[in-house]
Amino acid sequence: MNLRTRIKICGVRREVDVEAAVEGGADAIGLVFHPASPRHVAMARAVELVRRLPPFVTPVGLFVNAEPSEVEAVLAAIPPLVLQFHGDETPGYCARFGRPYLKAMRMGAGVDLLDSARRFASAQALLLDAHVEGYGGGGKVFDWCLVPADVARPVVLSGGLHAGNVIAGIQQLRPWAVDVSSGVESTRGVKDADLIRRFCEAVREADARCAAAEA
Repeated sequence: MNLRTRIKICGVRREVDVEAAVEGGADAIGLVFHPASPRHVAMARAVELVRRLPPFVTPVGLFVNAEPSEVEAVLAAIPPLVLQFHGDETPGYCARFGRPYLKAMRMGAGVDLLDSARRFASAQALLLDAHVEGYGGGGKVFDWCLVPADVARPVVLSGGLHAGNVIAGIQQLRPWAVDVSSGVESTRGVKDADLIRRFCEAVREADARCAAAEA
């Protein structure tokens, strides 16, 4: 039973974003290394942001169909990084780095999540996102009914989450974690401290409701 839903604030680019995530109680921040994303962060900048993290808040690096040398360079610069693969990477590609990783699944008609869990058995978790152009970050919610109850890997719920809908998502799916980006932004790519705080509070409220219902 998952008694506490972990929180990842993705697309962090500024020191104030790191501070807001930490103060809100986030368990992880996401650093986007995909150049086409409006939330892209350069490696040197990412190193500076990670230095501001306290113990037990995890940096996660998001890559999309990157050359292995690019991933290896970032890992060398940021040793504690957890990897997140958000493109069309194969199980062999994801496992080649010998590091903990999340594999994003673009949820839509025809996606067999049970098969994906078998194929990516070495993943720490499957991150479920909406099927949009540009590999995520589009602020779109997918149909949560597409998620079967017996997925063999931990699930991270993503895709269009915000303080107004994350409670319903947690109550329906009971994911291991939730991942938010556009839902805590004032403008595209710019995080808002108040929205981060409200999102984290909503996650805790969802957990309290689930615990009360299961008592």
